[in-house]
Amino acid sequence: MTARRARLLLACLLLPAGAQALAPDATYYPRRPGTRWVYSSGETQVAGAPVVHRGVTVTPVSHQYGATTFSQDLLEHRADGSVWLRGVNTGGRLTWYTPPLNIYPPGPLRPGMTWQSAAAGVIQRSLVTGVAPLTTPAGAFNALKIRTETTAGGKVSAQTSYFVPTVGVVRFDTADGSVIQLVK
Repeated sequence: MTARRARLLLACLLLPAGAQALAPDATYYPRRPGTRWVYSSGETQVAGAPVVHRGVTVTPVSHQYGATTFSQDLLEHRADGSVWLRGVNTGGRLTWYTPPLNIYPPGPLRPGMTWQSAAAGVIQRSLVTGVAPLTTPAGAFNALKIRTETTAGGKVSAQTSYFVPTVGVVRFDTADGSVIQLVK
């Protein structure tokens, strides 16, 4: 099998069933303004229009419960395809990360990839552990399984997320054992 054909096969395996209906964005890491992810925890995440903050173009992603926004991540999508957390707004207070935290390296992701970053006393290490078939209320997917360990204040917590290119995170297994799934 040629390398090109192998990449094409992997890309097909990572697409969700019914990808045309669910894919909110044509980019590998979704960011189109108005894109919404509704999760079984009751949280809705909404991508806003890009804005310039402190000289950096960022995409705000709001974390809402009902009509209330509890926090907003400011994500920088770089030309190389990587995604960086530049800041977090919580209760009107901005925490700006210098340097920013690397959320995702340039795509496409593949099993075995690792990345890490550190800022403001927070260290994050991520590893793509494999591809996992799963079904959520939003549909059936072959998702990249990503384990992220976060160290802050001397404490380590781990979370597993299930990422589908062009769709986003379709499931979280949190540090406390909760499973949060994409509903729509």
